[in-house]
Amino acid sequence: MALPYKDTILRGDCIERLKALPDACVDLVFADPPYNLQLGGGLTRPDQSDVDGVTDEWDQFESFQAYDAFCKEWLAEARRVLKPNGALWVIGSYHNIFRLGAAIQDMGYWIQNDVVWVKTNPMPNFRGTRFANAHETLIWAGRDKKSRLTFNYHSLKAANEDVQMRSDWTLPLCTGAERLKTDGRKTHPTQKPEALLHRVLTATTNPGDIVLDPFFGTGTTGAVAKRLGRHFIGIERDETYVVEAQKRIDAIVPAAATDAAPLPSPRRQPRVGFGQVIESGLLAPGAKLYCPKRKHVARVKADGTLSATAHQGSIHKVGAGVQNAQSCNGWTFWHYEDAGKLAPIDSLRSVIRKGMN
Repeated sequence: MALPYKDTILRGDCIERLKALPDACVDLVFADPPYNLQLGGGLTRPDQSDVDGVTDEWDQFESFQAYDAFCKEWLAEARRVLKPNGALWVIGSYHNIFRLGAAIQDMGYWIQNDVVWVKTNPMPNFRGTRFANAHETLIWAGRDKKSRLTFNYHSLKAANEDVQMRSDWTLPLCTGAERLKTDGRKTHPTQKPEALLHRVLTATTNPGDIVLDPFFGTGTTGAVAKRLGRHFIGIERDETYVVEAQKRIDAIVPAAATDAAPLPSPRRQPRVGFGQVIESGLLAPGAKLYCPKRKHVARVKADGTLSATAHQGSIHKVGAGVQNAQSCNGWTFWHYEDAGKLAPIDSLRSVIRKGMN
């Protein structure tokens, strides 16, 4: 069923607009809800200038109970519109993230991780009464315990110098040309950096997925989604933010589909046995295989096994045997000779997989 609101900003109250969406229609919800700062008055810098955002009307709630009721209502609607394998991301500060976390668990979501966004350029604590707030916390949760979530682990690892991505992310605040301004002032007090949304979406969505942001603001989620080949639905009640978000998104040029696609997971690729390489004629019985330094040599047998001096068996078993090792990935250890150069037999497996697509 086509979703009429795809790639659209819906103006209005987030809960009312959420209720108008059909069940199970989005793949991911990213929410940056009001923080409920609970300040008795304004907050000023040493020069007596006001700190933006701490007295905005949209962040005013009568009590913790009123805030909790509001959060549970939008969280319930968000869960309803998520597909069975959909996920929620929510970001907050110490003022609200713990209340949100409890509600998320109580309502049946299944928390995967909490992520700490460490800010490289945090706002100082002007009054000198407590530590500077140098981080915010994100919660990533599945729609329920059975949800099979998208997680592009191999893309994240490859982009992180081939080291597993951790749950502490060091990123700067939104500043410079990225920060939207109106008449020389910040358009939105808590505009999130695109780098943060880029990581969230590349990690937990695929091209073509629909991302819902019920607190759209100036459209960071929509801008990043469009650039990465995802779709978005934004909900925002402030007309100024809607106008600025739309202009921002209209200027985005999407990445080509091939450039937006995540690195495929080896587990998701069709299983190919070494015997299929022989059956396909890519290697002939009697062909020689070598380790990268040509120290070890094995012969290919017609049944898809290898023979090397005192060792016979699979490419993995023989690879481990010649090295006197506990285990071996034969696909990357063994190489065949092609025009005088060695190439890993894994490249032949890739040829077969392409033929399966």
